[in-house]
Order: sequence, then C-alpha cells, then structure tokens
Amino acid sequence: MSETINQSADQLALTRTSPANILAEQMLLGSVLTNNESYHKISDFLQADHFYEPVHRRIFEAIAIFIDRGMLANLITLKNHFDQDPALKAMNQADYLAQLSALSTTIINVIDYGKTIVDLAIRRNLINIGEDIVNDAYSPGIKLTASEQIEQAEQELFNLGNLGRESNANFQAIKSSLGQALEKIQLAFKRQEKITGISTGFIDLDKLLCGMQNSDLIILAARPSMGKTALAVNLALNACLHLCQSNNLNPQKESSPAPSVGFFSLEMSSEQLATRMMSISSEVYSSNLRSGQITENDFTKIVKASKDLAELPFFIDDTPSISIAALRTRARRMKRRHNLSLLVIDYLQLIKGSSKSSEGNRVQEISEITQGLKAIAKEINIPVIALSQLSRAVEQREDKRPLLSDLRESGSIEQDADIVMFIYRDEYYLVRKQPQEGTAEYEKWQAEMNKVTNTAEVIIAKQRNGPVGSAKLHFDSRTTKFDNHIDMQY
Repeated sequence: MSETINQSADQLALTRTSPANILAEQMLLGSVLTNNESYHKISDFLQADHFYEPVHRRIFEAIAIFIDRGMLANLITLKNHFDQDPALKAMNQADYLAQLSALSTTIINVIDYGKTIVDLAIRRNLINIGEDIVNDAYSPGIKLTASEQIEQAEQELFNLGNLGRESNANFQAIKSSLGQALEKIQLAFKRQEKITGISTGFIDLDKLLCGMQNSDLIILAARPSMGKTALAVNLALNACLHLCQSNNLNPQKESSPAPSVGFFSLEMSSEQLATRMMSISSEVYSSNLRSGQITENDFTKIVKASKDLAELPFFIDDTPSISIAALRTRARRMKRRHNLSLLVIDYLQLIKGSSKSSEGNRVQEISEITQGLKAIAKEINIPVIALSQLSRAVEQREDKRPLLSDLRESGSIEQDADIVMFIYRDEYYLVRKQPQEGTAEYEKWQAEMNKVTNTAEVIIAKQRNGPVGSAKLHFDSRTTKFDNHIDMQY
C-alpha cells in the first residue's frame, strides 16, 4: 500500500509544472507597448525578474530602460535594440512584438495582470525556497546548525513576502501627513508629561526627547563602568511600565497582545540581567544579592520585586555574538508574537555582520550593523536603543566629557543614528584623584565629591528632530538604579 502511495506521489511530482501564465505576460507587455502610460501603473511592484519566460524578461527590461530615459517604447523604437538579442532575432522579433501588441486590445486593467504575474513569481520562489530547505536539512555536511537554517529560512521567507509589495514610498498628499502630525501633537497635549513617544521615566530626559520615538535609532555610549548597561536596563524597565499603563488606559482588542520590550543582552547572561533588575526594583544592593548577605526584610522586598517583574511583558535574548541578520529575524518574530514596542541591544560592537563583503573589514562591518539596526527601527516602527563603546581618546583629554568623535568607528554610527546620548559621571574620575586625608587638598576634594556623588549626566550630542543638551540623573551605584535628579547636600 505504502509503495503505491509513494509511486503516485512521484508521478504527481513529475507532472507538476512551475506556476506561470504566459498569456498574461504577453497581454501585459502588449498593453505597455501600445500605451506606455500603462507602465507607470505597474512599475512600482512589477519587475523583469517576475516574468517566467526569459524573452519576456528582456522585453520588459528594454521597455523600462526606454521609458526611464524619456523615450517612446514601441515596435519601431525597440526594433534596433532587439536586433542585438539572439533569442529574439531567432524568433523574428518584429513579428513577435506585433503579436504582443495585438493581444493588448482585450486588456481592461493592466494592474490585475501585473499582480497575477507577481503572484505566480512568488509561488515559484516559494517552491525554490522549500526545495532548498529540504535539501539543506538532508545534507550531512552543511555548515549551518538546525537553528541557523531556520533563521535563514525565515529571512528568505520574509524577503519573499516583500516581493512585489507595492512601495510605501510613493508621494502622498500633505493632508494625510498633517493629519498624522496633528494626532501626535494632540496626544502630547493631553498627556501630563507632554511627550509623543515612549517615556524614559526621567523628567528632564523626556523634556529633551519628548519620549523615545518610533523608527528612531538611539545610540547610548559611554566609557566602561559609567553605567551604560545600568541606564539601558532602567530605560527598558521604565518604558515597559509606561507601555503597560498606556495599554490599560487604552485597551486593545483581545486578539492583539499587549506592547512589550525586548532586550538583546550579548554581554551579560539573562540571569545576571534579571539580578540587576531585581536590585533596581527592590532597592537591595546588587552586591548583597550576589553574595547572599541579605536580611529577612530584604528577602521580602526581593520576592515582591520578582513577582512584579514577572508580570511585565519584558523579554530577554542572551544569545552571544549574534549576527545582524539573526537579530533582525528575531525582532520581527517578536513583533508578530508579542507586539514588540521597544528594542534594546547591549551592545553594538558585539553584533556580527552578515555579508561576506564585510569580513575582515571592521569599519564596513559596523556600517552594515548600524544600517541594519536603523532598518529594524523603521521596518517594525519602534525605537531601537543600541549601546556602544567609546574610544580611549576620552581619557587623554582634561575634559572627560565625551564627543561624537569619540565613538568607535564613529562615521557610520553617528551617521545612521537619530539620537546619540553619552553618559558622564564626574564622580568616576574624581574618586580616583583622592589626595591624602588631613591635607587642604583633601578638604577641597571632599567638597567637590559632595557636589557630584550619585550624580550622572546624560549628554544628548545629536538629535535629528530635536535639541541637543544634557539631563542630570541620580545614580545609585550600589543598586545600579537611575532616578530623577534632586539637588541634595551630602
């Protein structure tokens, strides 16, 4: 019985032909040859590669070249061009073009024919991808792991999903753009915080940023031990709470998941990150959490903080040395499953490039990564925060405040980012200059320390759609918690 079924399946496979509609291709080409205005109705989504018949691809390519140059594309003007094409010359190109033009008389809507051709092209590509997936899975010597094959397949399927999709970059009347802008302004007017994006949780920072905006790539950079991971965790937690509150005020449909925050931790494990989050939420010293030196009161706080955190739509991916292509695939997947609304990456320099052309060229690789992160922000329409290292040039200057030129591989990072923020703490440098106790220098040093202890400065060095400036924050290094700054005497 099983042999009979297998034989039937084999026979069916042999009789299958690639999905195509030659007549539809001929009629569309004839319509464009007869009336070049038809080309502008389909050029946004139809490409030469979508045609099944190779001769039709070459005809469509030639038509596109002529029309793009402002020339007329018809039987007469294309004849000399096609005289050089052996395939068309062998089949008498003049007669064939005349046959195509004759077929155009029955076409009513050229767009429908174009969409039919694209749909069939997608089906053929889908068959090819499916065959590749099966062949790769069977191949014993393939270099990719099973999970990497899945990511590659998802990437190919996503690219295929965009094939033939009409461009969103068409001109649109300013009326629609003004409507969208007005909605944001009204939203900011109604909110007490007067922000249009996702709140950072810090009053002074929100005033400068108006919240973290969708499609923005935000670079958060600092020297080691300045607290960039700590600030990123605080921003992510505050944003998650803000999103939950906004969702409760404006409940979505049951089928739509609540907005969530994603955190790619390439440097720390998810357990270490969770420990930091518990320290921030419970205000129990992180060193005590690691060593276990906690009181019963501390343990009660930790349990409560753990329960509160567990209810948040906060997701962590601690895959080390992830590629930008894999990161993009997982971000898209999370958008579909969990309504991803903010993405944080710790940190940029630990991401790998995907293209072979960037191998061995670090500057080119970083450029690919920053462009990929900006593409994620625009594609999913969310803010993306990427942490970055700074070069040692900062340490060579008297004034240690970072500059845009201090970004490692700064060209691409600075260019692709919408916002570049630096963390600076005077306390970090001043504590290393402690003079001997009992001296006049010590008293002066102590007075300066009193001014800067637990104070951090977030410097906005670049903001594409807003002002630059700085915001002061309170920072407790024992719990790694950032908070709004309050002038205090220590």
